Amino acid sequence: MKPEDFSFLSKFLLDRTGLVLGPDKTYLIESRLGPIARKWRFSGLDELVTAIRQAKNDDMVREATDAMMTNESFFFRDIKPFEQFRQVVLPHLIQGRAARRQIRIWSAACSTGQEPYTLGMILKEEAAKIAGWKLDIVATDISKDALDRAKAGCYTQFEAQRGLPIQMLVKYFKQEGDKWQIVPELRAMVQFRDFNLLTDPSALGQFDVVFCRNVLIYFDQATKGAVLARIARMLAPDGMLYLGGAETVLGVSEKFVPLLGQRGIYTLVNAAAARQAATA
Repeated sequence: MKPEDFSFLSKFLLDRTGLVLGPDKTYLIESRLGPIARKWRFSGLDELVTAIRQAKNDDMVREATDAMMTNESFFFRDIKPFEQFRQVVLPHLIQGRAARRQIRIWSAACSTGQEPYTLGMILKEEAAKIAGWKLDIVATDISKDALDRAKAGCYTQFEAQRGLPIQMLVKYFKQEGDKWQIVPELRAMVQFRDFNLLTDPSALGQFDVVFCRNVLIYFDQATKGAVLARIARMLAPDGMLYLGGAETVLGVSEKFVPLLGQRGIYTLVNAAAARQAATA
């Protein structure tokens, strides 16, 4: 790949998605965009880059962007965050939302849907405690292809079994040939929406919990801070933010602090101060 083409593509992806690609990622661009170039009948990446520069075909530009995104996900990923959700976060929400009996959860950069469906399964399992409550799970991603797969709720044998307890597979999936289809009542719990984390999320509404796991690692410091600032505006005063195990707010955002004793969960600074005052 020509150096000038790499420079253009890296800036294009940074501006469009926040994804940071260093010079050592040339192989990644070539391997992921090669099939896109062939699909659109270009002789090579140089012609594809020229077409992207001219931006004459929105579908082609979207496909090229989607190809560069990392859509790695699986059910009950890393398990601990979901145990925390069931044992710590959900009881907190049930107590704090008893008057309005509503819980809103945002699964940001949801990829092919495993995370929001996992949250739906947990809420189903805890149904007796939240009977009659309004439960909203909003799942967003920048990739149209990933969202289409998520909405379909149909997974391969490998995807269905990866991280998913067998009792959950039997209870919430129906086998169709060599695929596993999520049951309609679970699919109905999740609203999938096209959304770019680099843009204003105000239209999504306020949330009690935000899952933004394993996303910030792909951004530079400035973009991380901007994304966290936008999430802070959308989080309820006593809401909670989940980040991935390799992610932190320290040195990135002054809006959040870690939830005491709970790795990977963060609360707004004012909420943490209020809790400390209440226990003082």
